[in-house]
Amino acid sequence: MMEAPRRPAAIARKAAAIAVGAGRRVMDVLLPPRCLACGTIVAADGALCPTCWSTITFISAPCCRRCGVPFAFDPGAGTECAECIRQPPGFERARSAVRYDDASRPLILGFKHADRTHAAPAYAAWMARAAGPLLAEADVVVPVPLHWSRLIYRRYNQAAMLAMALGRLGRRPAVPDALVRRRRTPTQGLLRRLGRFRNVAGAFAVHPRRRAAISGKRVLLVDDVLTTGATVEACVRALRGTGAAAVDVVTLARVVREG
Repeated sequence: MMEAPRRPAAIARKAAAIAVGAGRRVMDVLLPPRCLACGTIVAADGALCPTCWSTITFISAPCCRRCGVPFAFDPGAGTECAECIRQPPGFERARSAVRYDDASRPLILGFKHADRTHAAPAYAAWMARAAGPLLAEADVVVPVPLHWSRLIYRRYNQAAMLAMALGRLGRRPAVPDALVRRRRTPTQGLLRRLGRFRNVAGAFAVHPRRRAAISGKRVLLVDDVLTTGATVEACVRALRGTGAAAVDVVTLARVVREG
């Protein structure tokens, strides 16, 4: 039996795929993929070289069922840490991809302040692995917002970039402007724990045009670093106050206090 002739559309798609593949190979020769940390040539975009990979502490079980802080030993499934028992957070669950430490700090600061936005897809993949069930159960993905004046200065919101990449990975709608920062707050890094909570109290609100996207939905809130939880708690209050059914949190990194 003679093979049926290919349709022009199929031939065009095949030709386009070949052209894209060839273009990628040329770019790999001219601009080879480099390690996100040290710049060494690696096999694929968004990768770390073996040496740098070994220095990053990825967070996995066992961890607190609620906030995701890692445990030194396995206390059993469903266990919460002492802090969550003492003062339960407003979110349902939180997970983070890596520890915020001397190894991960340069990666995160470079992404946040030095325009290394090409790393967003790789970081989002780390976050998706850390928060698989949270992403799978989410109705909508929402980033922690920047104040408009800071956004103009920085030119991009790193949390929004992570949220958009996570939404694509999990096939979940991402709404980058669902939350707004109503006032410009001092940098959290300069404040102690209580000062951080006071600093962001009432600072966030759901955008009036995005209330329908939030009401009754399970929201996955995205940020770069979880420290005291002050910022995400303020965002959770705004989301729940607008009718969100539940809020989970995922961050690229988190501070882990020893002991």
